[in-house]
Amino acid sequence: MKHARLFSIIVFAALAIYGAVGFYFLPLASFTGPLTRMGKIPESLFGWTKEQPAIDPSNLANVSLQEADILVIGDSFSIPHLWQSVLVKNGIKVHTETWESMRDVCDDFSSWLASRGFKGRYVAIEVVEHNFKDTLNRSVSCRKMDYRTTVELPVAPPPRIMVRNASDYSGRFSVGIETELHALQYEWLSARPDFSTWYLGNNVRMNRVKDGCKLFSHKSCNDALFLADDQIDDFGEDMLDKMQIVDDRLKGLSLIWVIVPNKTTSYLHPEKQFWNRIERRFQAPNLLKLTREKIVSGTVDLYPANETHLSTTGYLMLGDEIYQRLKARQHQ
Repeated sequence: MKHARLFSIIVFAALAIYGAVGFYFLPLASFTGPLTRMGKIPESLFGWTKEQPAIDPSNLANVSLQEADILVIGDSFSIPHLWQSVLVKNGIKVHTETWESMRDVCDDFSSWLASRGFKGRYVAIEVVEHNFKDTLNRSVSCRKMDYRTTVELPVAPPPRIMVRNASDYSGRFSVGIETELHALQYEWLSARPDFSTWYLGNNVRMNRVKDGCKLFSHKSCNDALFLADDQIDDFGEDMLDKMQIVDDRLKGLSLIWVIVPNKTTSYLHPEKQFWNRIERRFQAPNLLKLTREKIVSGTVDLYPANETHLSTTGYLMLGDEIYQRLKARQHQ
């Protein structure tokens, strides 16, 4: 009986200590960026702090397909309508569809689009590098459009500054504790003179970035977070041939390829030649050249450290580049 009582007391004490420690570190389980959340590393170390530009909500408008000058088919880089806001601001009517609804750009795309009442001249296909190979392969092999209506979620301007609640206790004890352990491990690792890379797990990698404190606003600005499975190798010539197949399907339309380089490519692997090739062959925006120019010139938080996506600054840069390409094509 005494042993049973002692065991109960020990278990209760252990649970109480775990609860107290977990509650103490619980605010660390509140994340604003996907990479900090996935890697369980504190936002106080890797959350951006520099104020971003304001966006006029009226420029996030998404007109009907029948009214549009340009149809945008895109992924999560297009869903917020941020880069499209530059086009709208300059008088271009934009209709945006996601890959979730469009599925693919199939053999019958042009006739399908005409049957839906689209009278515009331009189509922009936006895909991030991370997903481009699979997305393109599906379209090349697709014969018949299979459009599926999805609920269009409301969009709003993103916050100009990220306000973090240091007293948020809505997370999980275990996540807060793990985040604190990662912070302690990071403090030890980052102090080493040979530190360059750390794999945090859950598809997150940390890298030391040259001139990082000139490029990022977060506290630990020498280092940034990246997706661990981002493609290191360049795309081959076969990708250009597949792009040509899709390009040829858009009879009577002007196609703009918007291939967004991975954050990893922009900061760590700028030697890739794919964007030079698609610029020459398809007059596509050379977005790797553009992001590199901004990085070399010291643009802060082009891709925030805790994000896989561009900042508002980055989206506006992207939109301006596409707008300039549209203007050039209007005069061809």
